[in-house]
Amino acid sequence: MKRVLILMAKAEIKGGNITKWLVSGPPLLFLIIFFVVPSLIMIVTSFRYPGEFGGLAPLIAPTGEVGGEYGMTLETYQFFLSDTLYIEIFLKSFGVAAATTLICLIMAYPISLLISRSEKRYRNLMLLLVILPFASNFLIRIYAWMIILGPESILNQSINTILNMIGIAPITLLFSPFAVLVGMVYVHLPFMVLPLYTNLEKHDSSLLDAAQDLGASRWQRFWRITWPLSLPGVFAGSALVFIPVLGMFAVPELLGGTSDILIGNLIKDQFLGTRDWPFGSALSIMLTLAVLFFAGLASWFARQSGAMKHAN
Repeated sequence: MKRVLILMAKAEIKGGNITKWLVSGPPLLFLIIFFVVPSLIMIVTSFRYPGEFGGLAPLIAPTGEVGGEYGMTLETYQFFLSDTLYIEIFLKSFGVAAATTLICLIMAYPISLLISRSEKRYRNLMLLLVILPFASNFLIRIYAWMIILGPESILNQSINTILNMIGIAPITLLFSPFAVLVGMVYVHLPFMVLPLYTNLEKHDSSLLDAAQDLGASRWQRFWRITWPLSLPGVFAGSALVFIPVLGMFAVPELLGGTSDILIGNLIKDQFLGTRDWPFGSALSIMLTLAVLFFAGLASWFARQSGAMKHAN
């Protein structure tokens, strides 16, 4: 009897392991094929020499050929660190990403709060209005902003008329940092609204009622209750906005012109323009490391805020 029980326990453990692998295996295989393997290829490529006509130079010199650059090298990383221009583009890209995230948070928080505190019959309609822009093509929406901010648009002419009345030279909204920031906020605002709404909807309204009974003002109720409880949504929304903005190249290229090159544009040009694949790969790796650093920093702040909340 004891042996039978042992065999049954072993069979149950084996069956549980098989079930676990059947559930976790496909996602793990997907990540290995479409994330780990391409990342390894990019890492190896960043240490290669560029080909004479673009692409990659061979790892081993062809038979009978003398000279040339073959094998592995650190030149791409040395070139990146030796030229301050690329460091400035990196810093500029992070500045645009941070500004976009902050503006999206300021705009999305009251919208999410309004939706979460509205009657349930209106919430789905409001959420539909938030995600409605996704129903149209991305490029069409950007071209629409090119028309809105263009020199012949009503908005641009109205602003320049006001500036002319007060003695200020006319300005051009299109092909400027302002246009890039507007486009970035417009594209990524829903990615901030949805996580915030998901978080705010779950808040217990009885906590606000109790604070009001204890004499807390509306601002105190928000700052001491609503805001701390919404921090997970704030961090999630910030990550969903900050990280994609860093790699965005379509918005700066269409709305910013040649003067507003960000790191996404630089990487795209290395692969499709100059065909310097090693340098493009090195830029991608550096960007990935920077994103991982900031993601880890945000996770640390989230844990610290959670620990402080539990301590209080």
